[in-house]
Amino acid sequence: MARVLNQTKNTVVAEDVTLATSMWSRFWGLMGRKNLPDGGGLLIDPCSSIHMFFMRFPLDVVFLDDEGRVKKVVSGIKPWRAALGGGGKKALELAAGAAAKANVETGDELAVVD
Repeated sequence: MARVLNQTKNTVVAEDVTLATSMWSRFWGLMGRKNLPDGGGLLIDPCSSIHMFFMRFPLDVVFLDDEGRVKKVVSGIKPWRAALGGGGKKALELAAGAAAKANVETGDELAVVD
């Protein structure tokens, strides 16, 4: 588990983030889960787009470049939809509403801390 911090605003974005870096962990992502708890998240690396096929709940997705800068924020994406990352190389999946609650915006710099 890792934490994701917004270095631009000096705030915590998520406390319990799982890293998905293998082919299978990226493939499975959050599929099959019933929810994502508050403070939880999944960082998919590499990832330039996501799909919500077979998902049971909406998510916020924050797309990041290689340096951790926010390229795009997709709020409340519902099951059976897809989203392109706007040039992002990683995707941080959060519970719906978490990105707005943490005030994550395009251009912010996020850091993953063990």
